Amino acid sequence: MKDFILKGNICYSQDLQTIRCVENGYVVCLDGKSAGVFEEIPERYKDLVVKDFGDKMIIPGLVDMHVHAPQYSFRSIGMDMELLDWLEARAFPEEGKFSDVEYAKKAYSIFVDDLLKSTTTRACIFASRHVEGTWVLMDLLEKSGLVSYVGKVNMDRNAPDYLREESAEKSAEDTVRWIEGTAKHFENTKPIITPRFIPSCTDPLMERLGKIQKKYNLPVQSHLSENLSEIELVKELCPTSKFYGDAYHQFGLFGGDVPTIMAHCVHPPKEEMEMMKEQGIFVAHCPQSNINVLSGIPPIRDFLNEGIQVGLGCDIAGGTVLSIFRAMVEAIQLSKLRWRLVDQSKKPLTVEEAFYLGTIGGGAFFGKVGSFEEGYELDAVVLDDAALPHPQEMTVAERLERMIYLSDERHVAGKFVRGNQLF
Repeated sequence: MKDFILKGNICYSQDLQTIRCVENGYVVCLDGKSAGVFEEIPERYKDLVVKDFGDKMIIPGLVDMHVHAPQYSFRSIGMDMELLDWLEARAFPEEGKFSDVEYAKKAYSIFVDDLLKSTTTRACIFASRHVEGTWVLMDLLEKSGLVSYVGKVNMDRNAPDYLREESAEKSAEDTVRWIEGTAKHFENTKPIITPRFIPSCTDPLMERLGKIQKKYNLPVQSHLSENLSEIELVKELCPTSKFYGDAYHQFGLFGGDVPTIMAHCVHPPKEEMEMMKEQGIFVAHCPQSNINVLSGIPPIRDFLNEGIQVGLGCDIAGGTVLSIFRAMVEAIQLSKLRWRLVDQSKKPLTVEEAFYLGTIGGGAFFGKVGSFEEGYELDAVVLDDAALPHPQEMTVAERLERMIYLSDERHVAGKFVRGNQLF
């Protein structure tokens, strides 16, 4: 049933600075899309079924722009290492296990079950480099009703033997086999080209991935300028590139007519930021991971001032929790540290801005997603804050802010994706 009305305390972003809150309001859903938010039901919609959530809050579904599904099983372990050491000690050994399809089923089932319980309705996800294991993940996500992009990871250098692909040619062949195996099989789960990052991909592999992208017209996701030691490694590996982003750009894998997400972007030089803006790059800001693997504080205010598109990611297992609410809080907190320690001319992020990044900011990668404005796809999360009692009177806006800072999956009372009620 794609035509109905949601009733409750409605909260959604109208722009980067404004959250509209409608107490005891109505969101009208027609064929899986929002027809708008109203204080009273318009006469033309009087015959629609009303799903009444009482005093609960209803917000757009949150969007996770960057998460590594095979790393979910070891989150919160090894958080005292820098990025490259952490990859060698923790991430690579775990990802190697996903050559075993039965292990992949067990691990990915846990990940998808927990993602379903969270406030996330859409996600951009890294799998491992294994074709069959990636199919397992995509099948589980499709059955969940969530909407996602999933990438079979490419990596033919700077990885242990058990995880490194044997050649650029074999990596490309497996990528094509994976893409063609998913064609017309999934409605909500789509492939995305996923070179892990420049240090793990040779030039011949990147050249092949560029050709595959053009043939199949797929989006791209990867990492960019995350960690200082990583950036130095890229300079050694790609001496002809002007900067990290240029190493992607020379192969046609950095925006333009290729929808592209680059995670982190903590230390972009001026020239790289200019190219990001020019090419329409989406930044996946993952604040908890930036703290945990000692990367730094990205210039999010500069991105926003320049009109660069920014969303939020949990970056499991650099991050430790799936909550995009938590990412909102930490994005605000990191921006405060940047203001205090780096540049006091750039204001910290506000709650309104962080909420926008977690909804419309990331949702824009999927199209008209992340708002209840007319024409947006109807993704919604119902929040119940009854278990967080308070003695004072609070506005709906104050209750929402409190939920951003205090809530977890136990406060999720309902979930809708493209008008379909998941629970």
